[in-house]
Amino acid sequence: MNTKEKLVLLLRENTDRYLSGEAMAKELGISRTAVWKAINSLRREGFEIASSTNKGYRISRDSGALTPEGIGRYLPEKHPEIYVYGTIGSTNTKARELAQCGASEGTIVAASHQTDGRGRMGRNFFSPDDTGLYMSIVLRPDMSAEASTLITTEEAVAVCRAIEELCPKKALIKWVNDIFVDGRKVCGILTEASLGMESGSLEYAILGIGVNLYLPEGGFPENIRESAGYIFDEKTSGMRAVLCARIWEKFFEIYKDLGDKAFLGEYADRSFVIGRRIDVVSPSGRRSAVALSVDEDCRLEVRFDDGEVKKLSTGEISIRL
Repeated sequence: MNTKEKLVLLLRENTDRYLSGEAMAKELGISRTAVWKAINSLRREGFEIASSTNKGYRISRDSGALTPEGIGRYLPEKHPEIYVYGTIGSTNTKARELAQCGASEGTIVAASHQTDGRGRMGRNFFSPDDTGLYMSIVLRPDMSAEASTLITTEEAVAVCRAIEELCPKKALIKWVNDIFVDGRKVCGILTEASLGMESGSLEYAILGIGVNLYLPEGGFPENIRESAGYIFDEKTSGMRAVLCARIWEKFFEIYKDLGDKAFLGEYADRSFVIGRRIDVVSPSGRRSAVALSVDEDCRLEVRFDDGEVKKLSTGEISIRL
């Protein structure tokens, strides 16, 4: 465990009393300055930590921070296991490990910071501390690998619904898995799966979601500065826990009737690429096209400049300005 995780554990073991900075520093083998810095960082993450002169610090029993308890407060009473980390390599990697060990469907892995976050096409996913929500959900769908695109597109709709429930902004979708607010990308979705060799069906799927809640200190890296955005202008205590629970809840509202594909109409309505000129990016290069529609299998129908019409099930597109 890192310093913040040890500090939270210590505070939670003593919720009935205040702990002085000196006592915590001695217990954890760190300086009082390190305690003070960790306390301030935890508060920014949403932990409700009271302080009193000559007494010290005490954490609220009902803190709505990104903790299993904080997330669980907003989920049904009977909810799956929730694993939360201050810092982790990748929530998808951890969720995959849990799935291989038999974790039940709906299990959540969440973190405040990823050191090896992944996006599509093997790209790194920028996952700074304190300003984002990084979560993965273990799924055990009864479907073929070909149909698994439904999971990603369904989650895109679920994330949009969750965002709009918590802020007065419109969330839109860029095929296939990016969520945009105010013209900038605020969320990426990555679905990874394990295929049964004999059955040809999915043994399990890992649904990964990375959301930019706030503007990172120092801004976004130069390579994504013009395209990346965030949802909230000011930090709100416990917001990451609430959003995590809402995303889970909205996903399973749709997932139980996934085969009906009723969500596809909303997916198409939220798409801001339909009717626009795009570049289709593939290993062979880039081709200019117009996005025509999204079909019932979540494929993007496009018409290339040479007149060829094609339905894309995978790949990358960029919008031409």
